Amino acid sequence: MTLDDLRVFIAVCRAGSLSAVARDLTCTQSAVSQHVKRLERETGISLLERRPRGVVPTAAGRILYEAAADGLAGLDLALRRLGDLVNGETGSVRIATGGTTVRHFMAEAIVAFRRRYPRVSLEFRTETSGRRCFDALLCGELDLAWITIGAPVRGIGQRPVVRLPWVLAVRAGDPLAARSHIDATELAGVPLVRLPPHSASGTQLDAALTELGVQAGSDTSVADWDTALLLAELGLGHAVVPALPGLPAPGDGPLRLVPVPDLPPLSVGWAVRRWDALPPLARAFAETVAETVAGAVGDGRAASRDGQHT
Repeated sequence: MTLDDLRVFIAVCRAGSLSAVARDLTCTQSAVSQHVKRLERETGISLLERRPRGVVPTAAGRILYEAAADGLAGLDLALRRLGDLVNGETGSVRIATGGTTVRHFMAEAIVAFRRRYPRVSLEFRTETSGRRCFDALLCGELDLAWITIGAPVRGIGQRPVVRLPWVLAVRAGDPLAARSHIDATELAGVPLVRLPPHSASGTQLDAALTELGVQAGSDTSVADWDTALLLAELGLGHAVVPALPGLPAPGDGPLRLVPVPDLPPLSVGWAVRRWDALPPLARAFAETVAETVAGAVGDGRAASRDGQHT
């Protein structure tokens, strides 16, 4: 049993396919299979179950997968930290983000971090769901993931950074645009641009509306918050979105943001595998983002209040 055997086995469990892993590793499917067979010979038990559309770990395979993923992630982290000790403030920070995360939450922090650590590389990876972020964290492929905070996940630490109130985005001239706020119950029957159906933010918004007895209509679905805002600005729909840092305050312009105060705020922040084992450079980046986001959200709320009083 070698580290390569375990790494390949972990990759197969995650991908659910021998051929997919072979493509990623630029080797043959037979070579991937040999790694798994070697582990099965040494453990004396079947580790994968073959199915028509791929493979899944058996009960024994799941035990080995969880232990190996945990152990190799810790080993990789130790090797990276040793490299930091040898090389000083160099290396990389690996971050998972959503489609609009960098623009709204990290732009200022990236500039500040690179000024402080010019020899450190920031590696961004876009993921389509929190579940994929968590899997990558557990396998040691990432240091940090920016997520919508949700229910506890085994083996993952979640740390809220900011709570974002919800706003209704409408085009200037819309009957709702002049409102100082709107109750969620008033959205009943209003066609809303639907947030990504499998996203944590979309799920939490749907749950909050349902709890208030609101059945909002929807004939449009988008992939991210920015697209929802664009459609609202063009007058092609109404969108309930979080009050993201950097959004325009109420005032002149084609877009109006009307607070929806009875919806519970959306909590966003960091997910990591273990906070106490986070590499120093990754911790520094996480703290830089938290500081800049807190400042941006505070400034945005002040600007919003000023706009409402004018």
